[in-house]
Amino acid sequence: MASAAAESGQELPAFAGSRDPSAPRLAYGYGYGPGSLRELRAREFGRLAGTVYLDHAGATLFSQSQLESFTNDLMENTYGNPHSQNISSKLTYDTVEQVRYRILAHFHTTPEDYTVIFTSGSTAALKLVAEAFPWVSQGPESSGSQFCYLTDSHTSVVGMRNVTMAINVTSTPVRPEDLWSAEERGASVSDPDCQLPHLFCYPAQSNFSGVRYPLSWIEEVKSGRLHPVSTPGKWFVLLDAASYVSTSPLDLSAHQADFVPISFYKIFGFPTGLGALLVHNRAAPLLRKTYFGGGTASAYLAGEDFYIPRPSVAQRFEDGTISFLDVIALKHGFDTLERLTGGMENIKQHTFTLAQYTYVALSSLRYPNGAAVVRIYSDSEFSSPEVQGPIINFNVLDDKGNIIGYSQVDKMASLYNIHLRTGCFCNTGACQRHLGMSNEMVRKNFQAGHVCGDNMDLIDGQPTGSVRISFGYMSTLDDVQAFLRFIIDTRLHSSGGWPVPQARADTEEAGAPSAESQPDVIPAVVGRHSLLPQEDALTGSGVSNNSSTTVNALPVAPPVCDVARTQQTPSEKAAGVLEGALGPLVVTNLYLYPIKSCAAFEVTRWPVGNQGLLYDRSWMVVNHNGVCLSQKQEPRLCLIQPFIDLQQRIMVIKAKGMEPIEVPLEENSERTQIHQSRVCADRVNTYDCGEKISSWLSTFFGRPCHLIKQSSNFQRNAKKKHGNDQLPGTMATLSLVNEAQYLLINTSSILELHQQLNTSDENGKQELFSVKDLSLRFRANIIINGERAFEEEKWDEISIGSLHFQVLGPCHRCQMICIDQQTGQRNQHVFQKLSESRETKVNFGMYLMHTSLDLSSPCFLSVGSQVLPVLKENVEGHDLPASEKH
Repeated sequence: MASAAAESGQELPAFAGSRDPSAPRLAYGYGYGPGSLRELRAREFGRLAGTVYLDHAGATLFSQSQLESFTNDLMENTYGNPHSQNISSKLTYDTVEQVRYRILAHFHTTPEDYTVIFTSGSTAALKLVAEAFPWVSQGPESSGSQFCYLTDSHTSVVGMRNVTMAINVTSTPVRPEDLWSAEERGASVSDPDCQLPHLFCYPAQSNFSGVRYPLSWIEEVKSGRLHPVSTPGKWFVLLDAASYVSTSPLDLSAHQADFVPISFYKIFGFPTGLGALLVHNRAAPLLRKTYFGGGTASAYLAGEDFYIPRPSVAQRFEDGTISFLDVIALKHGFDTLERLTGGMENIKQHTFTLAQYTYVALSSLRYPNGAAVVRIYSDSEFSSPEVQGPIINFNVLDDKGNIIGYSQVDKMASLYNIHLRTGCFCNTGACQRHLGMSNEMVRKNFQAGHVCGDNMDLIDGQPTGSVRISFGYMSTLDDVQAFLRFIIDTRLHSSGGWPVPQARADTEEAGAPSAESQPDVIPAVVGRHSLLPQEDALTGSGVSNNSSTTVNALPVAPPVCDVARTQQTPSEKAAGVLEGALGPLVVTNLYLYPIKSCAAFEVTRWPVGNQGLLYDRSWMVVNHNGVCLSQKQEPRLCLIQPFIDLQQRIMVIKAKGMEPIEVPLEENSERTQIHQSRVCADRVNTYDCGEKISSWLSTFFGRPCHLIKQSSNFQRNAKKKHGNDQLPGTMATLSLVNEAQYLLINTSSILELHQQLNTSDENGKQELFSVKDLSLRFRANIIINGERAFEEEKWDEISIGSLHFQVLGPCHRCQMICIDQQTGQRNQHVFQKLSESRETKVNFGMYLMHTSLDLSSPCFLSVGSQVLPVLKENVEGHDLPASEKH
């Protein structure tokens, strides 16, 4: 491995060598002695053991002592409603006021200059400004106020324009490059006597790229030296500081923005749902209040229009009773942050040091052909924490320069227990600018079905978003190395691997080691197998290697139903029918999964219902909160074996080390209490299967669990897919499946993947997978003996026996295919190999639904039934290659 890396000429910089020697030395850690940061992590964030958390820009994490301190405070004191006058209420009021002072001190200002208005978050603070700012509407006698915002702004800033549009105030987006140009040009001619109020909003730090915009813009805009637009008037500045203050100090005595929205969970993780608007006292009297609620009035009448607001701006705008216990929690957050780190300046240096090193390391990664492994979206060269925050935004590339979808990267990262974020991060403006998306492309993406927050990461080969990692005060060099190993292992292992910095004891000191004490590069090479994430330890019982049992559903074969035909059958479309040269296609295996995410139940012949195979995914295991468990959270679900006895009307559930338990197939309608549950964002009616099975499951998993079943009189309809119009008069209904009634896989596709996985790597250490093991991982209902790998992706319809199905499309695989269904052990190689071989989405298997079904007589699916597919109209059946790429 080392020789392979040496031949490639690619080496990553050492931790100390990643920084400009001429630049000021930045600290790593917090100066409390050798190994202090590791000790802090172990003591305060033990729950992160084995986890690499890199989404601090989304939400940072609270420490254990912070929570303990707050809990002790609540246990030792009685806090009443601050609007009352009793002793406990007075204690609350005084404590809240102390927290206001503490917040202002944290931002280096005082009550003489700023007021703290508590809100539910920074979004609510922005909404408050939009609704209360003294806008002047455009009219015959006035050009009206201007609302300007940097295009590199959070959605919550852009959304303020809808408030201004409603009152005929002009909104103007300003590109960062335009403001840079205006700053270089200097002040333009303006009317100093014009007092028309305008508002300019910009982020102190982009939540997309982490670039830090100059705080000097505040005074330049307010003084008239910098104009977002050439309009005379009095400019006010809103500094969106939510992202910035999470890892940096903000001195409001030096940079006096008029309005500063913040969210506290961005700073120390807890509490969530609490933010504040810091208002400069010179701007506070201008804010206009419309609504008034509890606690905001000095006096009012219910019978006529008489209302006198409170004199304090905070009391006027904090409608109702504030979340006073959460406000009290802030005091413990500030105390803990100061005690653990020594303050925000130390956090700024520590987090930037990690980001700068990661940026240099990622930028240096190259494929053997010289192509970059990642494309980083940045407005800075990570030269200084004054211009760049601890955020890195990028997309992963293949060796041809094509972008690998962020959803695929996210799924792979989760296999390494790396938590990052993907998408556009509620910042469409920055996303468009960095990814080169025009407004028309965004509209077309929406028409194609893409919405914010989904997994449609590539449309027509172009990215709809990217990957973001971000660091917090408890992030370590170990986190960085684990992330780099993940990128190397998933992209470069086939070339023998690349060197990656190795953790050293001395890097855990308060300051990073100097370049003199460490070589410029570390010539160690990380082998592929040394990079595997920690395997899940099985703490409970296992089962034998036979994770599915084959049964014949009924001893006597009832007549097969007649299918109601609403369109031509495959035989009537002879021109499009595939005919395998090796003989007819047949069903080789049938599986149902009575309990969602539990083991397969293999059958040779089974009844068909209107939701798919009878009792397939009719039950699911939920936690104490009623949330469905899957193998992503609980891999040991696959060790639960359900068996259905149709004659006795029971399901027998088995697991190694547990006594078998029986569950009736149907509910007792007289005693059943219906509950609301969710499956893939759908509401479903379910009922609890009782305390006996709940106790059995809780014992097996070591935590409270329940078994619930979909109510028999509840109908859940399938969602209509783009490009798949449902047939007239039909409506597919679903059990507790994710997307479709059936999942079909092709044995030839399994065999191709099996061959790829069992090809030894350069060290001859590639893990072997059996065909049976692979088949079970994909959890299909129907397995067929196709002639060509992935030929099923070219089918439009199929008939199996006398049953007719529409092919809905491919199944986009998730991390569950990395779980061995016979042991519950995780191994990421299956997902990784499939990702490499399919080139685009990680697809495997095809979803099917009934196009018509007559349940007036019994219907069955059987092993050995002939499969007749119909090709899509634009596919030539005889030209399919042996290894078709989707």
